[in-house]
Amino acid sequence: MADISSISSSSLPPDGRPWYAEMNRYHWWIFFVSSLGWLFDTMDQTLFRLARTPALQELLPRTETFDADVKFYGGIATAIFLFGWATGGLIFGVLGDRWGRARTMLITIILYSMFTGLSALSTNWVDYSFYRFLTGIGVGGEFAAGVALVSETLPARARPVALGLLQALSAVGNIMGAGVSALLGPLRIGVPWGETFFTPDGILSGWRLIMIAGLLPAFLVIAVRRKLEEPESWKLAKAKALEDGPGGVEMGSLKELLGDPRWRRNVIIGVLLAMSGVISVWGVSFWTPELLRDILKTLPEAQKARYVGLQDVLQQIGSFFGILAFTWMATSFGRKGAFTMAFLMAWGMGTTVFLTMNSLEQMYWMVPLLGFCQMTVFGGYAIYFPELFPTRLRSTGTGFCYNVARYIAALGPFALGGLTSTFAREGFAEPFRYAAAVVLCVNLIGLITIFFAHETKGKELPT
Repeated sequence: MADISSISSSSLPPDGRPWYAEMNRYHWWIFFVSSLGWLFDTMDQTLFRLARTPALQELLPRTETFDADVKFYGGIATAIFLFGWATGGLIFGVLGDRWGRARTMLITIILYSMFTGLSALSTNWVDYSFYRFLTGIGVGGEFAAGVALVSETLPARARPVALGLLQALSAVGNIMGAGVSALLGPLRIGVPWGETFFTPDGILSGWRLIMIAGLLPAFLVIAVRRKLEEPESWKLAKAKALEDGPGGVEMGSLKELLGDPRWRRNVIIGVLLAMSGVISVWGVSFWTPELLRDILKTLPEAQKARYVGLQDVLQQIGSFFGILAFTWMATSFGRKGAFTMAFLMAWGMGTTVFLTMNSLEQMYWMVPLLGFCQMTVFGGYAIYFPELFPTRLRSTGTGFCYNVARYIAALGPFALGGLTSTFAREGFAEPFRYAAAVVLCVNLIGLITIFFAHETKGKELPT
């Protein structure tokens, strides 16, 4: 049987041609579809993040502790979403190896689109959070299948650049989500069917319209479902597994992933790297709007909302270029060197912003740099994780690393809230800032972990 690695990542001569010179039309098609799947995935994340507060303001009862309740249940909804994300990443990571990358990716797109749309029917915080859990399952499952499909289909020289660009386009998805939210969020539309269980006052709220817009990615599946093929390397690995039968090589085996010392070591490294970046982003950086709202607390709500929207766009622009920067660093200094620089930047810039940003003027340069530095490391996950595992375990291993970390990251919002309360009791004037600085120290875990990792630059994908 042919060597699988020779098909998925055969070495190319250093002839001076650009990375895209070896890309044919089908390579570009795979890259386009996989990138759109991930772009819409991150758009969904942003739709949730920006619609979360207005949704809960409508769904929760008005009590004396209403504002605190909105923040509390917002943290719960975020944790539930992340829990679903992690669960989907594990389940569909395995299925990506067993069912195939293309098939699994399309199923996950359908899932996160459908349940985002169904979120518009929520009547209380419980069913809203349940829909977000189911949405998270699809969101978490898409990444591993998509990057495995790209890494095994595209030529070796194009692989790291294409994967880095795929990950960078997640920032474009976030910007699209912010645009949809800005366009639909302020709307309140009277509906002809009058008062129903999800329009109690005969008005369709903006946040419900935002959730309905989340159905859009499903049309991508309708357009491309018959044009995608599984990578040849996966077909060969699947054929070998069928040929070996019971007791032989198994596709998507968690037992092998965690039982074989080679792959178990890579899993531990991957989980620690992912945990550091994910907690840093979900535990702190996605709360930048709250920091800005505190800075602008004397302004009217409508004006604050406009600046928060601008802040989000500036942060995502920085994120796009930060992820692309990892691609350059990884090809120039190796994967380990790139991760080292990325974690240092995330820690340093995040701490600087949360401890020193005190004016609107600072936002214009600090927030883009925050996005750049915090998201650079995420370019590494798309490039590095598929290089750690063989074809039969590539989607499983990638999904495991990227999503087990999310179970831990689901505690990030609670840790931030708990630390904020602790600093408040100790008499700190702005406890939220100091709590964020403590949580950002999680980047140091990633910095230590990378010293124990394997360097994969210039190496074949494992067989």
